[in-house]
Amino acid sequence: MRNIEALNNPFGDAKVISNCSIFGMMDRTGRRFSGRDISRAIANMHDRGNGLGGGLAVYGIYPEFADHYALHIMFTSAQGRKATEAILAANFQISRDEDLPTQPTAEIVNPPLVLRYFVKPTHSRLEGLSEDDFVVRKVMEINTSVEDSFVFSSGKNMGVFKGVGFPEQIAHYFCLEDYEGYLWTAHGRFPTNSQAWWGGAHPFSLLDWTVVHNGEISSYGINRRYLEMFGYHCTMHTDTEVITYAVDLLMRKQGLPVEIFADIVSAKLWTDIDRMDPESRQLRSALRQVYGSMLLNGPFSVIIAHEGEMIGLTDRVRLRPMVAAAAGPMLFLSSEEAAIRLVSPEVDRIWVPQGGEPVVGRLECTSEAPKSDQPLAA
Repeated sequence: MRNIEALNNPFGDAKVISNCSIFGMMDRTGRRFSGRDISRAIANMHDRGNGLGGGLAVYGIYPEFADHYALHIMFTSAQGRKATEAILAANFQISRDEDLPTQPTAEIVNPPLVLRYFVKPTHSRLEGLSEDDFVVRKVMEINTSVEDSFVFSSGKNMGVFKGVGFPEQIAHYFCLEDYEGYLWTAHGRFPTNSQAWWGGAHPFSLLDWTVVHNGEISSYGINRRYLEMFGYHCTMHTDTEVITYAVDLLMRKQGLPVEIFADIVSAKLWTDIDRMDPESRQLRSALRQVYGSMLLNGPFSVIIAHEGEMIGLTDRVRLRPMVAAAAGPMLFLSSEEAAIRLVSPEVDRIWVPQGGEPVVGRLECTSEAPKSDQPLAA
């Protein structure tokens, strides 16, 4: 999307020193619940942000279209919409398209038009690619070649909702109290080294992978150049984008388990590797040599999610905070304990994860359809 000036922050400032907030909650039985609690939790960390970006991701949201890719797309011009819809019509079967429901919110100014499309790739267009790889290719094509158009969510049975504003304002704007999912993540942002615009808010997403991030990636340049060799194009003007593409490349395309992914992006120091047993030392040394360009330098804490799984990870020395808690089937990840206690005063366990050690929550049975106490809304 080229025309980002019109979507820039209402304060007119290039950099405001504050913090970011991240929060995730998952029912490991697959029970779906509304967005009210996560909106309350992220709002409890209001002072960690400054209103220049907020967003949420939710899984299990579209069970009636669970076998379709749900594309959420922002448009800032009629020409951008026309060009994008021409690409979609040529490459996908479109089962349904509609405006994303919104409601007036005084704090949300100059929003783009946001639509959602439930699509399946046209098989004759795949050219030997998997459906996932084909969707990634078309997302990259739209985001790099179409003026005033941006695909910001492209997974199955999930969706990202984000923009310029505080996260609780974004949740209200997109009517997220009317949706249900078994896994929610949220982010309150201040831009560290980039302008605030709707596409640059978190979560960042590709297929059903989403990332919310607190921190700053100083290795962005080398990370970006490495990912571009595999066909990824960074268009969102922020360092967090490389984390999302690293997740897609390493865990989806190369099939690496989360523990190995953590050892790559939050690698141990060489002095620590030298003290390991021979087998562990050989593995960690090989990972650092092969994937050196994927090491994320700088402070970070991230929540990564995809179908049936939520992952929390910090840099190896914990320069950004993360707290984890479990309460029955619920798993929580947060920048602050207070946000967890607000929505779950009683917990079975609460702890601070070790730096570089992932916290992983998975559905207990992914073969069953997610359950709900209430009918699906919106």
